[in-house]
Amino acid sequence: MQSNQNEQNLLSLQEMNELFKRLKNQNPHPASELEYTNPFTLLVAVVLSAQATDKSVNLATPELFKVADTPGKMLALGTEKLTSYIKTIGLYKSKAAHIIGLSKMLLEDFNGQVPDNRDDLMKLPGVGRKTANVVLNVIFHQPTMPVDTHLLRICPKIGVAKGTTPEQVEESLLQRIPAEFLQDAHHWLLLHGRYVCTARNPKCTECIIADLCRANICKR
Repeated sequence: MQSNQNEQNLLSLQEMNELFKRLKNQNPHPASELEYTNPFTLLVAVVLSAQATDKSVNLATPELFKVADTPGKMLALGTEKLTSYIKTIGLYKSKAAHIIGLSKMLLEDFNGQVPDNRDDLMKLPGVGRKTANVVLNVIFHQPTMPVDTHLLRICPKIGVAKGTTPEQVEESLLQRIPAEFLQDAHHWLLLHGRYVCTARNPKCTECIIADLCRANICKR
């Protein structure tokens, strides 16, 4: 019964097309809000962004990336100096250890290059599935679906995906989003959750997909 109810709460293919057409028209070329200069610095920024805001990461990384924008330079910087750059970011001690560890592994196992596949990326310290998916999408232009707290919260609510875990929502999104929108879909959904469909006081009156949203329809 629960499964059937979940299916009924999902948008149809026609509605999915309409929803993503509107999001695309509003923002034709969405991009990561994390600031970076190359694949390595994006990887570092995404690792730093775990359980932290992009804003807090962007405040800390410009000065860091001026002195350490490659695995070799980061390793030479060392844990103590790295920590001095990122101490304003949550969990900075463990993140510093991850960044030094992944820099070492990139040099030893990947010739200093950021891998272009999920399995190798997830071997790196501090790199989980979501982080790997962000790198694959942003740097290597692969149609992956990084599911963060915003997507996990809003996708079942709106009706674009089903699931209660990041993996379930990711699988549902990959199956249901029309191929032409897949490359940029996670950016549109993330930005929608961050700025419009917020956890507290969602801006439904300003929402361009309010008439499609299953949460709004259920309220009527």
